[in-house]
Amino acid sequence: MTAIHQEYEVLGNNFVSAGSASDEVKKTLKMLGIDPMIIRRIAIAMYEGEINMVIHAGGGRAIVDIDPDKIKVVLKDQGSGIADIELAMKDGYSTAPDNIRSMGFGAGMGLPNMKKYTDRFRIESEVGVGTEVTLEVDFNEK
Repeated sequence: MTAIHQEYEVLGNNFVSAGSASDEVKKTLKMLGIDPMIIRRIAIAMYEGEINMVIHAGGGRAIVDIDPDKIKVVLKDQGSGIADIELAMKDGYSTAPDNIRSMGFGAGMGLPNMKKYTDRFRIESEVGVGTEVTLEVDFNEK
C-alpha cells in the first residue's frame, strides 16, 4: 500500500457536519481492508477530536496520513487553547456550556477517549493560540 494523505476542514459550531472527516477516513480504511476493530478505534478518537474542535475551537483541520503500518491524525485548531491539559484529561471534566450539554455533547470524555483508543497520543496547547492533538493507531495489533 502506498501512503495516503488527506486533509479535512472541520467547521466550528456546525453539528450537522461534525464527524464527516472521521466518516471519510473510516470509508478509506474499509476500502484498504484494515481490521474493523482498528477502524473503530481511530474513528472514535478522531470523532472526539472533531467534536472538540466544533464545540471549543471554532473549527480546525484534520490532517490524516495512512501508511502501510499505521494511521496518524493531526487535529489542529486556532481556538482559545487549553489552560490546564492535566485537568482536561480527567474523565468527566468539561468546559462545554449548558446549551452544548443539552444537545448530548460535552460529557468530558473527549480527550480521555482519544488517548484510550490510540496507540500514541500527544497534545500540545497554548492559551490564546490553539491546540494540536496527534493520534496514532498501528494496523498490526501488538
